Amino acid sequence: MPRSRLLDWNLAILAGAQLVSVSGVVAMVTLGGIVGQRLAPSPALATLPLSFLVLGIAASTILAAWCMAKIGRSRGFALGALIGCCGYAMAAFAMAAASFGLFLAAAVLIGAANAFSQQYRFAAVESVPDAPAQAVSIVLVGSLGGALAGPALANRGEDWFAGAPFAGTFAALAVAGLGIAAVLLRLNVKPALAEGVADAVRPLGQMARQPLFVVAVIGGVGGFAAMNLVMTAAPLSMHAGDGYSLATAAAVVQAHVIAMYLPSLFTGHLIARFGVGSVMATGALILVLMLAVGFLGQQVMHYATVMIALGIGWNFLYVGGTVLLGQAHRPAERFRAQAFNDFSVFGMSAAGSLSAGLMLYLFGWQGVLTAAALPIVAAIAALAAVRPDRRMAMV
Repeated sequence: MPRSRLLDWNLAILAGAQLVSVSGVVAMVTLGGIVGQRLAPSPALATLPLSFLVLGIAASTILAAWCMAKIGRSRGFALGALIGCCGYAMAAFAMAAASFGLFLAAAVLIGAANAFSQQYRFAAVESVPDAPAQAVSIVLVGSLGGALAGPALANRGEDWFAGAPFAGTFAALAVAGLGIAAVLLRLNVKPALAEGVADAVRPLGQMARQPLFVVAVIGGVGGFAAMNLVMTAAPLSMHAGDGYSLATAAAVVQAHVIAMYLPSLFTGHLIARFGVGSVMATGALILVLMLAVGFLGQQVMHYATVMIALGIGWNFLYVGGTVLLGQAHRPAERFRAQAFNDFSVFGMSAAGSLSAGLMLYLFGWQGVLTAAALPIVAAIAALAAVRPDRRMAMV
C-alpha cells in the first residue's frame, strides 16, 4: 500500500470516526429493544427504536451522498457527526421524559448520522485506490474500539442520571459526536480517480444492471438484512424472553461487534490472495452455519456462537461488497453508485429490523432465524450466478 503522512492522517481520522460511530450504534443495538420494552405501549413494538434507526439510515443515504458531492467529504462527514450529536442529546432527553415518541425521533436522527458514516469506507477507497481492500480494513479496525466502548456505555450509563435510565449513555455519545465533528474537518481526501466527463455517466438503470454491480449490492443486502434481523432480536430475546441479565446480553452483543470488525485485520489480505468472490461466498456460508447453530438451542453459548458467526459472515460480505462495488462503476458515477448501493442495503435492512420485534413476539427466536435465511440464500444465489472472480479475471 502506498504510504504518506497525508494517507496516514486520513485513515487515522476515519478510523477514529468509525470508533465513535460504532460505539453509538452498538449502544443503541444493546439498549434499543430494552428501552422500547420499557417505553412502548405494546411489547410487539419493543424493537421499533432499532427499526427507526435503520429507517433513518435508509432514508438518508441519498442525502449523504448528495452532501458529499456538493460540499466534500470533510464537511459532509462533520455534518453527519453533528446530526448524530443532536440525536443522542434527544435520546437523553427522551429518557428523562420517558417519551417513546421522542426516543423514536432520536433513533431516526442517529440513523441519519450513520448514513454519513457508512461513507467512511468509500473515502478510504478513494484515499488508497491501489489497495482498496486494505484501506477499508484499516478503517473498520477502528470499530473494535467501538465494540468495547458501546456495550460498556450501555451497561454503565444506566444510573448516571437519577430518574432517567441510560440518559448518561446517550449524553456521553452526544459529547463524543461533537468532538469527532471537529476532527473530521481536518480530513483531506483527494481521490486519485479521475472525475470523468459528463457524457461518461450512464443512466442509473444501465449501471445497476451490470453483473458485478448486481452481486455487490445483493451481497451487501444479504449480509446487512440478515444481520439487522438477528442482531435486533437477539438482546431482547435473551433479556426479556430467556431471562438473561442485561450484562450478559451486552456481552454477547459486544462479542458480535468484535466479530464484525476483528476480521478486518486480515479480510483485505484474504481478498488479495483468494479473490473478492471467494471471500464473499465464504461469508455467506458462515451465515448458513450461524443459522444451523441457532436452531440447536437458546443457551448463552448458542446465542454467542450465532452472534460471532453473524459478525464474521457479515464482515466478509461487507468488505467484499465494498471492494466489488468500486470495480463495478465508472469514476464519475461513484456518488450515484454509492447512494444506490446504500439505499438498497439499508432499505432491506429496515424491512428486516421492522419485522424483528413482531416476528420475535409471534414466532419466537427460531422464527427470526428462519426469516434471516431468505437474504442469505439470495446472496449465495447471486454469487453462484455471477462468479465475480472469474468475470473480473476475464476483463
